[in-house]
Amino acid sequence: MNVIGAGLGRTGTLSLKAALERLGAGPCAHMLPLMADEERCRLFTRAAGGDLTCLDEAFSGFRSTVDWPGVYFWRHLVEQHPAAKVILTVRDPAQWYASAERTIWAAAQAPTPPRLAAFREMAEATNFEGMFHGRFGDRAYAIGVFDRHNEAVREAVPAARLLEYRIGDGWKPLCDFLGHPVPDEPFPRLNDSDSFQQRVRGLV
Repeated sequence: MNVIGAGLGRTGTLSLKAALERLGAGPCAHMLPLMADEERCRLFTRAAGGDLTCLDEAFSGFRSTVDWPGVYFWRHLVEQHPAAKVILTVRDPAQWYASAERTIWAAAQAPTPPRLAAFREMAEATNFEGMFHGRFGDRAYAIGVFDRHNEAVREAVPAARLLEYRIGDGWKPLCDFLGHPVPDEPFPRLNDSDSFQQRVRGLV
């Protein structure tokens, strides 16, 4: 694992995934492609239940990770991969909650198709139950979790190893951090709220 994304979902993680893969740090694990990977979903669910030995197999083939489920295991990954760079994607907490509420939280309230049962179980284990303790619908509590998580990452990861990053900052700080030339192309902008909702409607 070369790059560990420690920022919560809805902080630009899909755009960061695309950027990391463009810079040669892929394949990059992200929640979205796991919808079609029941085996990995089950491994991540087992790891969330305490069997961290599953993570090597769950992350097999990936050189980086962003978003859930990886962010749930950020401490373990940071310790297990001491040479990996860590990127904390950040966003205004109120804007983050508003975006997450109308996307991932709204999707979690919808009926789950049978083919997504393993994915749903993983999402609950690593996100809504695992990280937010079943209280994501409580705005103040969820924002508190968001803020405490970001502060914990800042405290745990040495400054030289950590990039605190806003997606709007574009290529330069990311490329400087990773030691890569800046690509001559626009920074990827993916998965805004409308795109997310359209994708979920298609799946359901």
